[in-house]
Amino acid sequence: MRAPTLEELAPRGHDLAHDPCSVLADLRRKGPVHRVHVPGSGDVWLVVTREGVRSALTDPRLRNDIRHSATWETDGGHAVGRNMLQSDPPHHTRLRNLVAGRFTPGRIAALRPGIEAVARDLLARPPRPDTADLVSAYALPLPVTVICDLLGVPVTDRADFHTWSNELVVPTDEATAAASSAALAGYLTGLIAEKARTPDGTLLAALAADARTDAEEVLGMAFLLLVAGHETTVDLISATVHSLLTHPDQLALLRADPALTGAAIEESLRFNSPVHSGAFRFAAEPLELAGTRVAAGDAVLVSLAAASRDPLAFPDPDRFDLTRSPKGHLAFGHGIHHCLGAPLARTEAAVALRLLLDRYPGLALAADPAALTWRTSTLLRGLTALPVQLR
Repeated sequence: MRAPTLEELAPRGHDLAHDPCSVLADLRRKGPVHRVHVPGSGDVWLVVTREGVRSALTDPRLRNDIRHSATWETDGGHAVGRNMLQSDPPHHTRLRNLVAGRFTPGRIAALRPGIEAVARDLLARPPRPDTADLVSAYALPLPVTVICDLLGVPVTDRADFHTWSNELVVPTDEATAAASSAALAGYLTGLIAEKARTPDGTLLAALAADARTDAEEVLGMAFLLLVAGHETTVDLISATVHSLLTHPDQLALLRADPALTGAAIEESLRFNSPVHSGAFRFAAEPLELAGTRVAAGDAVLVSLAAASRDPLAFPDPDRFDLTRSPKGHLAFGHGIHHCLGAPLARTEAAVALRLLLDRYPGLALAADPAALTWRTSTLLRGLTALPVQLR
């Protein structure tokens, strides 16, 4: 008999996409680890406390390589190529070191003027009418432009790239997701070959020329950086604006003191957790996790969203508060798989927020917050659209 899904654990009529955190809080009150069913993936151990999540993310017996799964049969777990997210040391260490130097705080600081230029260009395009969808008009094109520029994806291909990427992180159905995966793999394979023939100084060209990588690794790296490099930042930007517009007292604090922009981003990361859960991990041997026995081959899923609203770490965790110190939130994960692109995401979100509020001092929601819809998957959560009045 399979375990219940989160939807089945939610109260009757509850919209889990709109409010997953209350369901996770109910589980957290009952204990740190629960057996739940993830459609398409099977039964997993779900970890919902901050300490439990931190422990799981640093336990070397929990591996990211799907070949440690009791149900593994093929390499189908590697969606496109071989990447850091689905590998363990020493392979993971080698892959991460190939690109880590491109994402240091210093390197990202050097990108800030370019990020500001992209944001200003988007804001300079007057909407008609004065009500616009902030996601499609601003929160999406900003990080897409930045990561595609960094890797070297041509402007003419970026719409297709995002369509494929979105289908992979929030699948419509299995067949469409498989077709998108194949299309993206084929496109990236061709692009990598082109960069190898005609190097242009982009990150993808550098990876293609690196003798320490093979074709599958470059493909996996390109896939991971392109998809992870924009999907989560889109959700972070839009969710931060949503939280500020639905908490006018906090928006007023930020307008009065723009130096709180960084604090607003950190609190939004804690409060909204664009990466809802970490990647699946698999027990390489029997172990005990927060008091629960986990068998070899079992899958473990850590809820970053639940961890970042654990009241033992964050008093009054369901309150959006720019004055709190959210140090220790787990929005970017923890341990060796801590998000490599965290400095880039923080910079993009801070630039996007500051320039948006400067440009539109009367920015307001143009829809009932309860009517907004959220796209969800096992890993990610974000707004499908955010109608705003630009004034």
